[in-house]
Amino acid sequence: MTIPANLIAPGFEGVAAAFFATIPDGCRAGAALSVWKDAVPVISLAAGTADESQRLFTSDTLIPVASVTKGLASLVIGRLVEQGKMPSYETEIGEFWPEFAAHGKGRLSIGDVLAHRSGLSAPREALPKAVYLDSIATADVLAAQEPLWTPGEGHQYHNITHGALTAKLAHLATGRSLGSLFAEEMAGPLSADAWIGLPEEYDERVASIVPEPCPPAATTSDPNSYWLERAVNLGSGVGFPGVVESAEGRRAELPGVNGFASADAVAKIYSAAVVPTEGVRLLSDAGVDELRKPRSKGMPVFGGPPPYQAFGAGVMIPSHWDPYLTEYSFGHDGALGQVAFADPYFKIGFAYVTNQAGDWERGKSVTEALRRALT
Repeated sequence: MTIPANLIAPGFEGVAAAFFATIPDGCRAGAALSVWKDAVPVISLAAGTADESQRLFTSDTLIPVASVTKGLASLVIGRLVEQGKMPSYETEIGEFWPEFAAHGKGRLSIGDVLAHRSGLSAPREALPKAVYLDSIATADVLAAQEPLWTPGEGHQYHNITHGALTAKLAHLATGRSLGSLFAEEMAGPLSADAWIGLPEEYDERVASIVPEPCPPAATTSDPNSYWLERAVNLGSGVGFPGVVESAEGRRAELPGVNGFASADAVAKIYSAAVVPTEGVRLLSDAGVDELRKPRSKGMPVFGGPPPYQAFGAGVMIPSHWDPYLTEYSFGHDGALGQVAFADPYFKIGFAYVTNQAGDWERGKSVTEALRRALT
């Protein structure tokens, strides 16, 4: 399906207005919004610029969607569970991945590993860059590691290591990489411009990241800050956004951080998760229910101020952090302020992506406008 440029279906004018209000004046940045309703696109908009050359931000512009990638990767795992290629989310992970059982981690369920409960948010020893860029190698290090807290007793966001763990699960189930499964079984059948690990020929379509004004450097004596920082860079010296701006970082398959996609692609994929879209249905209703079953919520192990996130089996679910559209929504936000989700009640696929670093209130304001339009 070719989506018309600047698409605004009747009844969604308020959503479009909310989107355009998020575009900063006088800033070399842009954003895109895509909404699918009942398997049909009802909004496809882009505005602003994609880089310092003033290249226009269009519906074809690719964005480093950061942790939105975790939601897409979780759909891959959900499909493997439905297909019987992986055991159920309630299976003890040590039965499927024996090496993971080291240091008492084996009795944790697969679902709880995906819900950031394994105690492996960061490696105890700094990882070299080559290991950081190799998800399977990172996962093998984590499997052998003593957890940072008792597995299952609380959660802590696994910024980068979540992607390594999901990559390993997919590889154990199929012998294939998660990125190839995503490309061949999800994005490909939907003709969606989305990748986990970007082929070189698409580099020229990627928007440059525009940093937000830097706040004063934080100073803290909190010992937890050590592990919070290491969760982002694994001790490698690599982090976001550097990993998605380098050639080697773009080629690597890092299912926690380096997805590249257009807004239309992400919204279409989420649409196909909850309703047949262009002949493709990615998950059954039962599979969706299992994926979004609540597993983690509230204050994380290493603390931090509210609002707090909530998680199903790798996906974010409605919380004080992001209420999304309804209590049935599931998806994943990402650095820079990306917001993406599916809603099975309204049969919605939604993606707001931007190259302007900032908070998530921009995407949330668009979600709120969509809720008003639908109710």
